[in-house]
Amino acid sequence: MTTQWRVLVAGLFLVAGGLAQASAVELKVSREALTRTLNQQLFNGPDGRYYLKGNAHSACYIFAEDPKLSFAEDRIVVQVKTHARLGRAVAGTCLGISLSLPAEVSLAPDAEGETIGFRDARVDRVSEQRELNFVLSPFLSHQIPSAMKVNAADLLRKALAGSATSIGYKVSLDRLKIHSMQIQGDALVLDVDGDLSVK
Repeated sequence: MTTQWRVLVAGLFLVAGGLAQASAVELKVSREALTRTLNQQLFNGPDGRYYLKGNAHSACYIFAEDPKLSFAEDRIVVQVKTHARLGRAVAGTCLGISLSLPAEVSLAPDAEGETIGFRDARVDRVSEQRELNFVLSPFLSHQIPSAMKVNAADLLRKALAGSATSIGYKVSLDRLKIHSMQIQGDALVLDVDGDLSVK
């Protein structure tokens, strides 16, 4: 066995042993990773759209697209472009008004067990016009999902699935428990403990 391989094997055993004895580990989830997850969970419809009302074949509809995620204090802020045809469907046509507006939705991060969650979803802004905000915000607030959950353990297991091919060792996550979660800078920081196996 070469010196390089001996160092790699020793490092893996130290990491695995250190995780087993540690009471908690900090896991950082970047803004980009959260954006990918948001796209996979919600914006996975036709043309990357998330339909709040109706669908791609409806005469009247509301959909959001092109999400941009950022952090503000203790909330996750998602800026989207909303497109709507509001009114009544008559003979396959929507009789009413068409709108295309930027909107801003925010969510509070939450964690329990293996799950990263987002709760308390609210529409913070629909347009620059206060009158339009007053009319549309309550309506859109009832359309956005009140909660969204992602199993962090499943995501980590998928990420580790190819370890045997890439590094020659099968690394697997046996257990994960999230104790707390908070926003720090440009990442969501989770305080977790768990068990890893190296074969």
